Amino acid sequence: MAITTCVFDAYGTLFDVAAAARQAAAEPGFEALANTWPELAGHWRLKQLQYTWLRAVADAHCDFWDVTQDGLDWALEASGLQGHPALRQRLLDLYWELQAYPEVPEMLKTLNSGGMRTAILSNGSPPMLNGAVQSAGIGDVLDGVLSVESVGVFKPHVHVYDLVPSRFGCARDEVLFVSSNGWDAAGASGYGFVTAWVNRAGEPMDRLPWKPAHVLSDLTTIPQLAGL
Repeated sequence: MAITTCVFDAYGTLFDVAAAARQAAAEPGFEALANTWPELAGHWRLKQLQYTWLRAVADAHCDFWDVTQDGLDWALEASGLQGHPALRQRLLDLYWELQAYPEVPEMLKTLNSGGMRTAILSNGSPPMLNGAVQSAGIGDVLDGVLSVESVGVFKPHVHVYDLVPSRFGCARDEVLFVSSNGWDAAGASGYGFVTAWVNRAGEPMDRLPWKPAHVLSDLTTIPQLAGL
């Protein structure tokens, strides 16, 4: 079937999750991050994801903001920066203001003008996602912002992917699902979505039972993949 609906993961896919650490490192008072911000950003993101998986398996769901803070605390300690409360607070504040990757606004406008339905499907809580969407200025080209909070479990649980056909009344193979997480794209492939993995870092393919249909270096060709 033809693609009718384009659905995007949020963090790392539409929004640059390293931006908070990168910006803080350039601000006065946070010189300790100058040489270590890439490492801290990497640790923060990895622990954030790992904690969602563990909570999903253990049936111990919580708000994604709690997971985000827990991941940051681990990353700060691993980087020897746990004794800097002002830095911790600044990083958390900046996470609410993440900017979209440069190609995102135009790509979403192209989908929108071409008649595609567009949405976010994310582990993020509604307040976090609304903040990011507003900060990036992309709310007017999204038809929905779907959060796992409505089902109480993190990706890649099937109940999360169920939110898309439930919201839009579409068949699974009408959906182009886009994620920067290889495991997320793989899980969505197993669910029945057409998938694109945005592999900005050139990472190896995850060894999982399913694979994404497309592997991209950024989001510029998403309209073409959707058939526009």
